[in-house]
Amino acid sequence: NVNRKSLSELSVELTDLAKKARDKKLSPDEMQGGTFTISNLGGIGGTGFTPIVYPPQVAILGVSRAKYQQVFVKDKGEFEKRLIVPLSLSYDHRVINGADGARFLRYICNVMEDPYALLF
Repeated sequence: NVNRKSLSELSVELTDLAKKARDKKLSPDEMQGGTFTISNLGGIGGTGFTPIVYPPQVAILGVSRAKYQQVFVKDKGEFEKRLIVPLSLSYDHRVINGADGARFLRYICNVMEDPYALLF
């Protein structure tokens, strides 16, 4: 019911669930019923990976370690040092069209580049 909750409600629930997971106190019921997972290997130094969809979920977003990198900025015609976060999206093609998956990943990138846009 994520679509029915406010950002602050989600934040509180996510904080509670993350603490339970770290403390190995997450119940089997609390790990069921999801349709989408976010997996983060950045904390252990991962630079890229292919996350595997765990049925009955339909997609998983893999987040790797952020690092600074020189990137060509087309508008300026020069290179700039930017923080890059490698992302990988895996999804069940029986449920998600590839183009829709790519658009979703682009949306996630846009939100990460400008998180304040979510507020308006």
